[in-house]
Amino acid sequence: MAQFVAERSWQRFHNAKNLSMSLAIEAGELMEHFQWLTTDETVCGSGFDIKSVGEELADVVCYALSLANALEIDLSSTIGAKMEKNRQKYPAAADS
Repeated sequence: MAQFVAERSWQRFHNAKNLSMSLAIEAGELMEHFQWLTTDETVCGSGFDIKSVGEELADVVCYALSLANALEIDLSSTIGAKMEKNRQKYPAAADS
C-alpha cells in the first residue's frame, strides 16, 4: 500500500483524519450491500453480488493498512497482541 500511495504522490492526503474517514466511508459502502436483506439473504451470494462485496471489503482493508502505515503502527504485532488479549477475555470452552 505504501508503494502504491508513493507512486501517486498521495502522501499529503494520507493522514490519520482523512484515512479514518475514508475507512468509515468504505465500511458504509460495504454495509449498503446488506442493509435491507434478511438474515437468510445474507448467506454467501444468495441476496447480493459477492464480487462487489469483495471489492468493498478490499477497499476497507486497503484503507486500514494505509492508516496503519500513516500512524507507523506495526499491524502484524498489534493484531497478535490484540488476539492474545481477546483469548484472555474470551477463553475457549473447555472440552467436555
